[in-house]
Amino acid sequence: MTLRFYDTASAEVRDFVPLTPGKVSLYYCGATVQGLPHVGHIRSAIAFDQLTRWLEYRKFRVTVVRNVTDIDDKILAKSAASFEPDFEEGPDDIREEEWWALAYRYEQAFLKAYDTLGVSRPTYEPRATGHIPEMHALIQRLIDRGHAYPALDDSGDVYFDVRSWNRYGSLTRQKIDDMQGAADADPRGKKDPRDFALWKGHKEGEPTTASWVSPWGTGRPGWHLECSAMVTKYLGTGFDIHGGGLDLRFPHHENEMAQSQAAGHAFANFWMHNGMVTYQGEKMSKSIGNTVSPTEMLELAPPRVVRYYLGQAQYRSVLDYQPTSLQEASAAMERIDGFVARAVRALSDGGALLFGSYGEVPEAFAAAMDDDLNVPQALAVLHDTVRAGNTALTAGDNAAARAALHSVTDMLRVLGLNDVAAPARDDRADTALGVLVEAQLGARAEARATKDWAASDAIRDTLAAAGVVVEDGPDGASWTIKRG
Repeated sequence: MTLRFYDTASAEVRDFVPLTPGKVSLYYCGATVQGLPHVGHIRSAIAFDQLTRWLEYRKFRVTVVRNVTDIDDKILAKSAASFEPDFEEGPDDIREEEWWALAYRYEQAFLKAYDTLGVSRPTYEPRATGHIPEMHALIQRLIDRGHAYPALDDSGDVYFDVRSWNRYGSLTRQKIDDMQGAADADPRGKKDPRDFALWKGHKEGEPTTASWVSPWGTGRPGWHLECSAMVTKYLGTGFDIHGGGLDLRFPHHENEMAQSQAAGHAFANFWMHNGMVTYQGEKMSKSIGNTVSPTEMLELAPPRVVRYYLGQAQYRSVLDYQPTSLQEASAAMERIDGFVARAVRALSDGGALLFGSYGEVPEAFAAAMDDDLNVPQALAVLHDTVRAGNTALTAGDNAAARAALHSVTDMLRVLGLNDVAAPARDDRADTALGVLVEAQLGARAEARATKDWAASDAIRDTLAAAGVVVEDGPDGASWTIKRG
């Protein structure tokens, strides 16, 4: 087994060897809770959930930290009812409320979306506002080492001196002189417009609850500083993997890496970034109306289908949303679930296999996942196994069908498709449905026995119209409920 991942910092696929044998430390950027989750947030969470699950399958003990940025310029602006609404929100949804109440409300919306789509809870999920002392210590360390300075205009800001760190720009392979100025504070207090804020002095009109006492005056942390302070507190000054969306490479991750390494920390051994989600080949944008939210997707398809769609591409690639995307994902899940249901009915121990411990996934599946999480190739193995399992069932080869069911179940577990929230079920309704469908199938079997093909087809068409899919096999007809 050789795990290989693409490292953004070195721009190459490298062998992954954890810093501590048998253990993996993973930090990935969570939400800045200024609004409802968008599809990019959820794709990122699913990508790093797949990574975590695969590392755990490979017997690593994985510690996952995912932060919550709960203090930010946009959070303050939106709490004052002066911010443009999200694409899922109308003007009536925007109201004046305490910034911390707004942040908490949106944090819960993120957790609900993660849970609905089967994203495992991290080992720990720290909030930025709970780590102010650690941020003060990091700022002072950077000042002492000559890489940070209090603002020149007595604003109470503290800035990172980008020209003091000769490796600034190395993550994104940029030269300082080619960069635009950092737009996080008034440049008049900076030595260089590109210097970014580590600490922001309190400004008139801002709520006093959004500021903390510091050696440089009351204020609040800069965005980039928060992650460096939190990750080093929980994972140490050197850890295995730092992840996030591709849009965070610059300036967020570039600045994180610079300030952390300038403080003398080794920081991340690997940088992993997931690709963006587009809409019919174009960047999603509220202004042109081509956005689709997780909530909208969940109105169109069940959670497992949405997770399948958002997790089906290789994590570094662009995932393009088309009007037919969820239909195609639904059809794929139906093929998988159809085989599982058929196998469970045919095999005396089929149900037990669904809830057993991990077995061995097929070698081709493992090779694909070891190769920088090549999920598309892994899904190809999954669907090949489904086809082989159906063939075995038709041939009456129960041993081969049982092996296929076991493999399919394990692959679904690794991909997180068996841990997605399902709608609440009514057992009495399920029982009644089963009795009615079985009665119809009994009538259809009698029609087929007397070669009354018209009656047989009519029963099948009636069931299909009700969303019941009938499949004929050597052991008689089986049925499943059409999804999506």
